[in-house]
Amino acid sequence: MRAALWLISLFSLAAAAAWLAWHNNGTVALFLMSYRVDFSLNLVLLVLGLVVLVVVLAQQALSALLSLPKHAHSWRLQQKERAAHAALLESISSFMAGRFLRARKAAQTALEKESHLNDAGLQLDHAVSLRTVAHIMAAESAHALQDRVLRQSHLQAALETAKQGAVSERQTLTDGAQLRAARWLLDDRDASGSLGLLKALPNATGRRVVAMRMQLKAARLAGQPALALDTAVLLAKHRAFTPSTADSLVRGLILAWLSNMHDADALERWWLNLNPVQRAMPDIAAEAALRFVALGGSGAVARPWLQPLWTPLQSQQSSWTPDQLARMVQAMEASLADAQAPDARQWLARIEATQQAQPQDARLQYLAGMVCLRHQLWGKAQSLLSQAVKGLQTPALKRRAWCALAELAEQRQEPVAAAQAWKQAALVAQP
Repeated sequence: MRAALWLISLFSLAAAAAWLAWHNNGTVALFLMSYRVDFSLNLVLLVLGLVVLVVVLAQQALSALLSLPKHAHSWRLQQKERAAHAALLESISSFMAGRFLRARKAAQTALEKESHLNDAGLQLDHAVSLRTVAHIMAAESAHALQDRVLRQSHLQAALETAKQGAVSERQTLTDGAQLRAARWLLDDRDASGSLGLLKALPNATGRRVVAMRMQLKAARLAGQPALALDTAVLLAKHRAFTPSTADSLVRGLILAWLSNMHDADALERWWLNLNPVQRAMPDIAAEAALRFVALGGSGAVARPWLQPLWTPLQSQQSSWTPDQLARMVQAMEASLADAQAPDARQWLARIEATQQAQPQDARLQYLAGMVCLRHQLWGKAQSLLSQAVKGLQTPALKRRAWCALAELAEQRQEPVAAAQAWKQAALVAQP
């Protein structure tokens, strides 16, 4: 549409010019001495137009001729700049291909070409970024080649070069160099050094996913489960992991932290600091209760930790694994060791009712039998444990059941049955 309008406009102008020229009867008289020369006005206008055109063309030709040195200078600058960029791109591509010596050499070539440009007085607009990235690529290659001295030298050069840039550029380049340095220290198994660099980062940079991922690995490597757990929770909130992976990671970190607890009061305070979702994990609740009781804590304190999980424990449609069910049974047993507790009878009745509702569940038979044993209900304990040892698949529970049967046989003064039960307990394979 635009081309058609232009074409119509040109035709219109041509028609108007032709009409004016045809109807223009004006003349131009030129007097020279005693002579008079008359020219058509159209001819004079045409000649003037040609003269103006020739002058303009001559001026442009002269300008182009005089600007040739400047264009040649710009062309040489462009060629040198392209050569520096090509060397940097070659360094990056060689590094990705695993050709570390070639990558380091190409990065040094890029630095040399940029230095030559600077020495010649040709300053690139992005010279700071070019030099910094080239130094980082050289340091990356040196790290891959286990040359720590050269790596540190290029890292320091990159940090010094980054300080010469503008505010936003300086911050970005400095953060990138420090993050790479933290990654290198983590690869060197220097967890404390990596954590030190990560903590020195600005708050906004430290909250980035890449920084928190490195902090998680460094904290786990340094044996700091508290820091690792906090970082994993933040990463889960940022959806850095799938939900199942996040749950598994958080569970493992909490269990690792729990294994470092050596004081019952500290463990109780730690438990209260967990969020409801974490306290609802069967592995965590069971291990916390077992650890608390093993450290001398009261079962009356541990039982409320397990009570919210009693319903899924007795459910036949529970999604818990056999190991989780077994650990929960052990935790319930450990927390009900005191038969004189005010709620001991209530728990006994609750466990017996659940076991009678599911008479084929060996784990519930074992739990009911051990609780009856604590309450000195010898007959019920004997019957339930005798049934439980036939179906238990968890070695720890099966061994404890045989040991309890051996003790009951000794109380009945049946040495043969006791010896047989002790033998069966000894034959249970270690997990």
